[in-house]
Amino acid sequence: MSDLHGLTTMGFKAKARKHRQDNGEETEKKATSSVKTGELPCGVKGCEKFADKSMGGRSLSIDDAIDVWGSSGYEERKGRVRVCKSCYRKYKKESKNDDMY
Repeated sequence: MSDLHGLTTMGFKAKARKHRQDNGEETEKKATSSVKTGELPCGVKGCEKFADKSMGGRSLSIDDAIDVWGSSGYEERKGRVRVCKSCYRKYKKESKNDDMY
């Protein structure tokens, strides 16, 4: 970046990095590896995984769940079916329509 008089100036991120090093603060980020525990169980009967959004879970409509798991293969929650990532992938494979292409 340069200003009107041809002098070069630092951007705000570069300036912040420079001052952080001058203050003696660590520039490396510490890795905090914590195992996530789920709160919302998957709505598909027989599945023991969790359907939390942070773990890749999704929410399907009841009609979509009926198409894949039948009328009694799921548990609904507030008019939707919460599914884990692997069950959602199964739903996507089952509901893929080859006629669209």
